[in-house]
Amino acid sequence: MTLWVKICGLTSDDAVDAAVAAGVNAVGFVFHAASPRNVTPRLAARLAQRVPAGVERIAVTRHPSQALLNDLCAVFQPDILQTDADDLRALVLPPGLAVLPVLRTGNSLPTVLPPRCLYESAHSGQGHRADWDEASRLSRRTQLILAGGLDPTTVAEAVQQVRPYGVDVSSGVESAPGCKDLEKIHAFVKAARAAATH
Repeated sequence: MTLWVKICGLTSDDAVDAAVAAGVNAVGFVFHAASPRNVTPRLAARLAQRVPAGVERIAVTRHPSQALLNDLCAVFQPDILQTDADDLRALVLPPGLAVLPVLRTGNSLPTVLPPRCLYESAHSGQGHRADWDEASRLSRRTQLILAGGLDPTTVAEAVQQVRPYGVDVSSGVESAPGCKDLEKIHAFVKAARAAATH
């Protein structure tokens, strides 16, 4: 099975185009005011017009209000909502919106895991590495997408150790916070997919 790959925190046409050209499965747009990658639903909707069918468009949030979710769904119309697993209990989701619950290193884990989830470090988008040992155990029980501290030089080791369903990167393919490096995007996808074949 081909490794699922997502590039997250996209803010520009060039970055979206590079991710698509590299052959990603999904692109993520961040809606969180504290993030240097924060975009408006309107900008995300415009950027997403560059994303072809078959590549999932993910709204990435953390502790979103119902008002923000409603705005996202009306303006951006994501394929998937990514947010902390605990957030989902407080939100009313529109019919047909898939979810990608986020589990974090250091937090208690649910007894019953979601069929697919993202496993992340305690703080998103800061290059902190998730607990690969715990991720490896979880990846035997669910379709686990590994995030946190990955970059083109570490993703091969992560894939071989954790054996995840997929990988997700944001700060690890940037030249500065919020500024994607197009060459690093291609290098990350190439390294991740090569490691998954071994």
